Amino acid sequence: MTVQLLDQRPEVLTPRERLEALCDPGSFEAIRSSAISHRMGPKARQGDGVIGGAGRIGGRPVFCYAQDPAFAGGSLGEEHADTIVRVLRLAEQANAPVVAFIESAGARLQEGLAALSGYARVFAANVALSGRVPQISIINGVSAGGGSYSPALTDFVIMTGRARMFLTGPGVVRDVLGEDVDAESLGGPRVHERNGVAQFVVPDDLAAAALARELLEYLPQSLHDTPAMSYPAPPAPGDPGDVVPAESRRVYDVRDVIARLADNGAYLEYGPRWARNMVCAFGRIDGRPVGFVCNQPRHLGGVIDADAATKAARFIRTCNAYGLALVVLVDTPGYMPGTAQERAGVIRHGAKLVYAFAEATVPRVTVTLRKSFGGAHIAMNSRDLGANLTFAWPGAQLGVMGAKQAVGVLHRRAIEAAEDPEAERDALAEGYTDQHLDAANAVAEGFVDELIEPGETRARLAWALSMFSDDGRRRERVANIPL
Repeated sequence: MTVQLLDQRPEVLTPRERLEALCDPGSFEAIRSSAISHRMGPKARQGDGVIGGAGRIGGRPVFCYAQDPAFAGGSLGEEHADTIVRVLRLAEQANAPVVAFIESAGARLQEGLAALSGYARVFAANVALSGRVPQISIINGVSAGGGSYSPALTDFVIMTGRARMFLTGPGVVRDVLGEDVDAESLGGPRVHERNGVAQFVVPDDLAAAALARELLEYLPQSLHDTPAMSYPAPPAPGDPGDVVPAESRRVYDVRDVIARLADNGAYLEYGPRWARNMVCAFGRIDGRPVGFVCNQPRHLGGVIDADAATKAARFIRTCNAYGLALVVLVDTPGYMPGTAQERAGVIRHGAKLVYAFAEATVPRVTVTLRKSFGGAHIAMNSRDLGANLTFAWPGAQLGVMGAKQAVGVLHRRAIEAAEDPEAERDALAEGYTDQHLDAANAVAEGFVDELIEPGETRARLAWALSMFSDDGRRRERVANIPL
């Protein structure tokens, strides 16, 4: 789990120290950067302000660079851009991940269009690598303009406690809009961890380097490789069904279910403060890295809104790009209704979720824990959307809508005419549940593959993933540009 203690005193490292903290001890070597200025004199530093190089993480090659805020505020000029593009192209040739430490004032004003053209070349290189090798951006300080665009084109953004990201700084906002705002309120980690710009927030530079290393443990070197297996380990103790109340309206934390399915009970949550009604996380089952996509009844009852759909869609596409199988845990009453969601484009965002699952080629297995209704049933990786296998726990309900809502539509007149309308509605709802919503009926009718006991879930998932995973396959490139 990611620690988010922003009030602690941060550990601020130099650019070189950041790269050395990221890489295995003694493995980092600089390439075309101001790091060699002590050999070539002051001229080697002019117009640069970035350290690029390569090293190893867990013995595997990685390319990386760190901007130097001590030189022209880390602003990007033509030579600075050349260094970054060179590192990105070397990563493409080596089929190795890229980790960037970003702290930049944006385009270098003294170089004008040459600086803007440099950013365009960096963006193009980011896009060329999208879905080809993992790209991680770590924001260490103030990053403005292009210094925030480039990270947004990568797979993951990590912010430290002192990081700030915005397209235009507080001064410009004040001059143009008359809005008085400080840098933290405009683009601090508490802003971007809630809007999805940053998927992870950590206290300082050392924690950011450690998190990047942890994240890469779940991912392959490139699309040509498969995620590395590890030794299987038991999950957290306990039956996963014990944490899920039978009553459909009682809340619980789906992360407790993940812990009882994942090796060592360990997982790395993606965007924990963004769209909290949807939990996405990296973990392992029987040594195999997987992506968990789960409704979260603890927030908004697990309903899917526009933000939750977008979050899940991006996570699914990332897992698909890098060959991580998907484990989908379903407990949702449906999509969020209302004018606010319609104005927010819930149809468009919900379609992203459907599209992400439908286009995914990695193994994907769905388990309905308690309920799965309406369009959300389809969107959460239903069998006919392409899930390899679908399971359900006993007592789970699947259908167009909940029983009370359904009989309210189907038998409105009978309910209104009854001596006790509420009792009549309850009786009709019970019959509707037995006939139309019970998971056993869904299995019998072929919409769900198997009814399984909660305690069997991990074993069934491990079996399913082993059957559908082709660990030696070569995948086609799938671009992972954010939707």
